[in-house]
Amino acid sequence: MPLFFRKRKPSEEARKRLEYQMCLAKEAGADDILDISKCELSEIPFGAFATCKVLQKKVLIVHTNHLTSLLPKSCSLLSLITIKVLDLHDNQLTALPEDIGQLTALQVLNLERNQLTHLPRSIGNLTQLQTLNVKDNKLKELPDTLGELRSLRTLDIRDNEIQRLPQMLAHVRTLETLSLDAASMVFPPPEVCGAGTETIQQFLCKESGLDYYPPSQYLLPVLEQDGAQNSQDSPDGPADRFSKEEVEWQNRFSDYEKRKEQKMLEKLEFERRLELGQREHAQLLQQSHSQKDEILQSVREEQSRLDQGLSEHRRYLDAERQRLQEQLKQTEQNISNRIQKLLQNNQRQKKSSEILKSLENERIRMEQLMSITQEETESLRRREIASAMQQMLTESCKNRFLQMTYESQRQNLVQQACSSMAEMDERFQQILSWQQMDQNKAISQILQESAMQKAAFEALQVKKDLMHRQIRNQEMISEQRWALSSLLQQLLKEKTQREEELRAILTELEAKSETKQENYWLIQYQRLLNQKPLSLKLQEEGMERPLAALLVELSAEHYLPIFAHHRISLDMLSRMSPGDLAKVGVSEAGLQHEILRRARELLDAARIPPELLKPPPDEVLGALEPTAPEELPEPARPSAPPAELEVQTSECVVCLEREAQMIFLNCGHVCCCPQCCQPLRTCPLCRQEIAQRLRIYHSS
Repeated sequence: MPLFFRKRKPSEEARKRLEYQMCLAKEAGADDILDISKCELSEIPFGAFATCKVLQKKVLIVHTNHLTSLLPKSCSLLSLITIKVLDLHDNQLTALPEDIGQLTALQVLNLERNQLTHLPRSIGNLTQLQTLNVKDNKLKELPDTLGELRSLRTLDIRDNEIQRLPQMLAHVRTLETLSLDAASMVFPPPEVCGAGTETIQQFLCKESGLDYYPPSQYLLPVLEQDGAQNSQDSPDGPADRFSKEEVEWQNRFSDYEKRKEQKMLEKLEFERRLELGQREHAQLLQQSHSQKDEILQSVREEQSRLDQGLSEHRRYLDAERQRLQEQLKQTEQNISNRIQKLLQNNQRQKKSSEILKSLENERIRMEQLMSITQEETESLRRREIASAMQQMLTESCKNRFLQMTYESQRQNLVQQACSSMAEMDERFQQILSWQQMDQNKAISQILQESAMQKAAFEALQVKKDLMHRQIRNQEMISEQRWALSSLLQQLLKEKTQREEELRAILTELEAKSETKQENYWLIQYQRLLNQKPLSLKLQEEGMERPLAALLVELSAEHYLPIFAHHRISLDMLSRMSPGDLAKVGVSEAGLQHEILRRARELLDAARIPPELLKPPPDEVLGALEPTAPEELPEPARPSAPPAELEVQTSECVVCLEREAQMIFLNCGHVCCCPQCCQPLRTCPLCRQEIAQRLRIYHSS
């Protein structure tokens, strides 16, 4: 079942402890230890990484927190490159960074009591690691790269789900202590695991086909390599050197603990003084609040008593009003019952005229009685309403008088309370002014001391920042050089690739031009004509057939798309001028006049009646006699342009100066020069988007 950890906000005490430890680590003359344990951290702060990198810390203690990952965002493990001891026990880590192997100086790694499910393979790059503690985690297997830890001396894998040891562990010849759960092991067998570290190593060496040698033969070169600058020729041997180093580390830890206790005592004394001042302030506030509460309570009791009297009087008035309404309802009900009985009697006595007459007389009599009773009831109702209104007026006057007396009493009480509260506020303000003066004095002293400390720290930090700024500038310059070199290589590769593609295209064009140089561009032009858009073809089919035949006859069929797009008819041509045709795209002056002349002739011929077009009989007979041999019909012309085309030049529709030499695809219009076509995105004639541009070269 997966575990989800919610990000907790650290308490005030934990936040103060973190600030104190960070300031302690930055002080001049501080040791190589950064201790931010028991600070309720969900991730290691960026300042800790910067402190370790700038001040070259060697010990980082982060145990007893809420860490879920070792490396937060925007941080790099290279900031911890000088760390030798990394303590992360009692956290909530589920995995280590994949590049943990960058900590090449690490000697002690404590990961006890976490949530680790696997170890990264790069852990084998920690060649100086001597102690690895992964006790009480959720590991199921160990990576084979553990065999590359040539300095490992202590390995603790208890309270995990590991059942098999990696066979490559036999290559760790310096291993002295291996702690595991022997009962749950499968490889090596439980009886071998229960016999001790030496037996386990002998079993693994036997399985790997290696000779077993005790760790004492391999510890000497490892220890000499780690501490060659201090004890290269020590006559006491590796055991004495190790004990000396251990004593030295213990002394450093004890000194650090003493300094930490002294700082904690100073901090507790300051907090105690602050707490006493806060208690006195709280007592004064409590006294003032209690007096205010007593005055307000008396006012509330008086107001509740008056409200209770008003509510009782309102209940009495409501009861009287309800009683009167019930009496009125009862009288109305009695009258309605009598009327109902009379109606029933009238219905029973409809059998004969005599009965009807008697009923009519009775009805008249009853109406008279009813009129009398109605007048009496109305007079009674008016009297009751008048008396009730008079009673209500008297009661409202009484209520108004009671309310005025209540308002006057309440005003007196409020004035008394305000005066007493003003006196209390004056006393309280005087006490606060005295306390504020004391606090200002203490704060001024503290600020002076902090300013002095800040100036000293800034001077030290400026010296260090100059050196680190130079290092960072060199690193940034090297990174920029590497990025520029990689970009240059990529550009060179792309350049060579494009040159090869262009060479292939040029060779293909040369081969085609050598074989079919005369027909190549004609074939390309024919392909462009065959690839006309469907909308343009439909427009050409919708043109008038006489107009299309006229353009074909004048060898101006390349203007068919322009006429079809603008939907030009013979009637429109009769009203157009050569300037209008030039605006449309017909640039040849002679062709403009010829098209207009032939269009007018066709329209004039269409307006002549059919009877006038019949020739006389003599002319018909003469036409029937053959005077010359019949001409053979013209052979069908090919769809492609002829082999030798007369070059028809046209002006650019943008600048009206240079020759149009660019073909726009997909529309196929030739209406622009190479200089004017570059900024265009749509065709000037049909306003379609330009997908591709092709230039026309006229051969000599």
